[in-house]
Amino acid sequence: MIRSRPAALLAATFAAVVATMTAQPAPAQQAAAPAASSPPPNAQTTGLDRRATDPSVRPQDDFWRHVNGRWLASTPFPPDKAYIGAAQELADRTRAQLRALVETAQRTPEDREAAQLGDLYASFMDEATLETLGVRPLAAELAAIDAVADKRELGALFARLGRLGVGNPLGVYIGVDDRDSTRYLPFLSQAGLSLPTRDYYLKLDDEKFKAVRAKLVQYHTNLLTLGGAGAADAQHSAQAILALETEIARVQWSPVENRDPIKTYNLTALEALPTLAPALDWSAYLGATGIAGKTSNVVVRQPSYLKGLNALLESVPLATWKSYARAHLLGDYAPYLGKAFVDERFAFVGRVLAGTTQNRPRWERGIRLLDESLGEALGKLYVEKHFPAESKRRMDEMVANLLAAYRESITRLDWMGPDTRQRALDKLAKFNAKIAYPKRWIDYRTIEIKRDDLVGNVMRARAFEENREVNKLGKPVDRDEWQMTPQTINAYYDASLNEIVFPAAYLQPPYFDPAADDAYNYGSVGATIGHEISHGFDDQGSQYDGDGNLKDWWTADDRKRFAAKTAALVAQYDAFEAVPGYHVNGELTLGENIADNSGLSIAYKAYRLSLHGKSAPVIAGTTGDQRFFYGYAQSWRGKVRPEALLAQIKSDPHAPDEFRVIGAVRNMPAFYSAFKVRPGDKMYLAPKDRVAIW
Repeated sequence: MIRSRPAALLAATFAAVVATMTAQPAPAQQAAAPAASSPPPNAQTTGLDRRATDPSVRPQDDFWRHVNGRWLASTPFPPDKAYIGAAQELADRTRAQLRALVETAQRTPEDREAAQLGDLYASFMDEATLETLGVRPLAAELAAIDAVADKRELGALFARLGRLGVGNPLGVYIGVDDRDSTRYLPFLSQAGLSLPTRDYYLKLDDEKFKAVRAKLVQYHTNLLTLGGAGAADAQHSAQAILALETEIARVQWSPVENRDPIKTYNLTALEALPTLAPALDWSAYLGATGIAGKTSNVVVRQPSYLKGLNALLESVPLATWKSYARAHLLGDYAPYLGKAFVDERFAFVGRVLAGTTQNRPRWERGIRLLDESLGEALGKLYVEKHFPAESKRRMDEMVANLLAAYRESITRLDWMGPDTRQRALDKLAKFNAKIAYPKRWIDYRTIEIKRDDLVGNVMRARAFEENREVNKLGKPVDRDEWQMTPQTINAYYDASLNEIVFPAAYLQPPYFDPAADDAYNYGSVGATIGHEISHGFDDQGSQYDGDGNLKDWWTADDRKRFAAKTAALVAQYDAFEAVPGYHVNGELTLGENIADNSGLSIAYKAYRLSLHGKSAPVIAGTTGDQRFFYGYAQSWRGKVRPEALLAQIKSDPHAPDEFRVIGAVRNMPAFYSAFKVRPGDKMYLAPKDRVAIW
């Protein structure tokens, strides 16, 4: 995924996306001979899990089910999971390792950060204390909402809620200026919906969405009742909240519009904000966020949204806004209150939106809280215990080979002119890769953590992070900072920093398997590395130069040819039906589909270069090329419950796993050769219909 935005404002991903990292290459016109990977002893295994394959399905007809079909048919969903697969298996393993580390930390009070981890975990696990406290831990915030006497005061309230991690109509975050990558700026964005996207509110005739809206009303009714409201008042307020959120959704931009980095970059002087939304007290809002006095500008991502929100601030009664704020506060902090609140939130978020039938074990939810609150302190313990240096060495080699393949590919592209080609090579030469863990760790020791104050702990940790972000304003950009913790099963590309980032926890089987031969690893983690590098040249990333600035460095003719290729990719993915009656959105998923298409192609070239002209060995009856594609398809093994899958295709820029495999491999000539795919086979695309970009 393009990672130029904090996680809180990105669409949720239902399967872990992929990645690794890179040592920065020297500029080059021609690809140098790539470094030879050094297989570990006894590495001659295919990497393929034969227990998961379905031999009854021909690879020429459905490569996804040929590789994963038996696993798909025989593996049930655990009641507490909406998604299962390779990513989830690795996440479960990592969480168990983290739990052991935290339980050990509880016995080492002399280490301040270890003690904080242990105390925060203990406060979460102490259910008996939470039952006795009821809703009292939120008393001060509920009182602050009750005290709002005029709609002009809503600005300060929104800022207060935002600092506590509570959803409200204004999202604000600190990021690198898209037009000047040497400085930080605040970004103001639309926010504040309880449902995944605006379609859930605006598709009035869709029966699935209609049912979800009805259950949202019941959810808010129950929350407000648990918070102390009378049953009739709670029901009336919940209906009003749905009506308000529907109007908020109506003035929001679509997920596709929000992918456009030009349209969403609107540099605005702080003093000009009242012209967009005069009903809001901007002085109070900016003061409460901490932004006032630290910068003179803000990037407004959706100006028309602010104007629409202003109309709602003027027309919607204050009582409705206060009910909305109470419901969001109670819902967002329900996981840290007593059992009735926990169960109520799970009944809606877990059952209705995700389709799960059982909540995650409490210890697992506790580890997730630690990851969100003290993530790098936890990551430091994880890396010390579980990350082998050899994995980083082999990843560096693979990244070098991928970059060499990319340089060679760019040099030989037949659709790109010499001016754009040179700038593309210049950008590639400036790529930075971060592998495993950061150079410097965040110091959390000033956060007060109490064993008997879970809600307070969460609030203080969130306030610490808010302050840390706001204090970046006016300071040089920290290019060593990470936006993910080392224990995250994911990866990202940041366009503003022109970097790819691969956390330590991702660099283990099934993604990176030290026991498998290079063919498998290039198809699996190698394609992921290529995927993340490709984001620098997808429909969004290609609008940023090598220094991370939003700048047009393409000739008009080259951009036109690129757009034609990507339009064909949009059409291919639009045809995929993910849920009966609901198709993948080819425009929303375009950036990720470009990265899958290009990443797999570049990984294959890098694999062939790594052989130095030698023939790949045949292992267990499989050729090197076959193992390459097996590795790719197996790395995306997974399945999603229908409810969560519907939310994914409406909000997530990633296509479902099945189509990430089918959509990528059928565009590659090497796949046709490896498996003898012919006209008439279901995987077959005529050469004129295949899309090859990089």
